[in-house]
Amino acid sequence: MERREQILTVAGHLFSQRGYHATSMRDLARELNLQGGSLYAHIASKEELLIEVVRRAAERFLAVLDSLEGDPVAKLRGLVRGHLEVIAQELPRATVFFHEWKHLSPPLLEEAKALRRKYEEGVQRIIQEGVEQGVFRVPSVRLATLFALSALNWTYQWYRPEGPLSLEELSQAYAALLLGALGMDQAKGGDQDGEA
Repeated sequence: MERREQILTVAGHLFSQRGYHATSMRDLARELNLQGGSLYAHIASKEELLIEVVRRAAERFLAVLDSLEGDPVAKLRGLVRGHLEVIAQELPRATVFFHEWKHLSPPLLEEAKALRRKYEEGVQRIIQEGVEQGVFRVPSVRLATLFALSALNWTYQWYRPEGPLSLEELSQAYAALLLGALGMDQAKGGDQDGEA
């Protein structure tokens, strides 16, 4: 089990750095100091590694949704913080989740799409709830959901822990930008967390 975890970690790193197709089983074996053949004692295929990395990342993101509490503003702030935290802590897996999943073949591709859709639907519910309560004002909940996810998901391309903003500062700035984009009435709750 420990060896499998190690294989998954290395696979996540290589898939995120080189891309799924450009990473061979030989590359994986070399990184793990294994003979090529002995890698197959732990996994059946390279694709098995890809779907497992996608599943692990999806679990982390879905756990963020499950942990959210409070009103729509609090949930959105928590979503931003949690989403960015997963990217910060699991950057290689998050990169694979956002980018390399498309290389899966059916039915694993459908599984990956379903996991992504489940998360998207959770984000949409938060925005819908905010609209119903009169806190968010958007012409289209669907479009607002895609906008929010696009803004959050793209951070894997440029976020670095050693960057100028701490994770907390970045989370607060992103939450403020998203809440503004959602048309939140500042007088109704924009200053819950100070300037955030």
